[in-house]
Amino acid sequence: VQLQASGGGLVQAGGSLRLSCAASGSSFSYYYVGWFRQAPGKEREFVAAVNWSGGTMNYADSVKGRFAISRDNARTTVYLQMNSLRPEDTAVYYCAAGALTSRVVDYAYWGQGTLVTVSS
Repeated sequence: VQLQASGGGLVQAGGSLRLSCAASGSSFSYYYVGWFRQAPGKEREFVAAVNWSGGTMNYADSVKGRFAISRDNARTTVYLQMNSLRPEDTAVYYCAAGALTSRVVDYAYWGQGTLVTVSS
């Protein structure tokens, strides 16, 4: 499975962005997919994950009610809709395929990351 994240950019606080994670590989639809982020000087942290069917989602407490993860297996793409963005959401965002957990070690495949910058 190969993943490519896109959609990052510069946005003002309170604004929205939608990230996309495009996947290649015939087995993609069987994997859970997660979004993680890493701010400068900080460890990579879990943001959200979705199961293979798109029916089960998990979110970090810090983004609940603001972010929404979804997937389109027909187009082999996973999305992260980010609303009400805050400066503390600034980070490089990565998508990954693996298990439906919040642990970095449980994800075997990673995209290259896309930078999200939220200005105050």
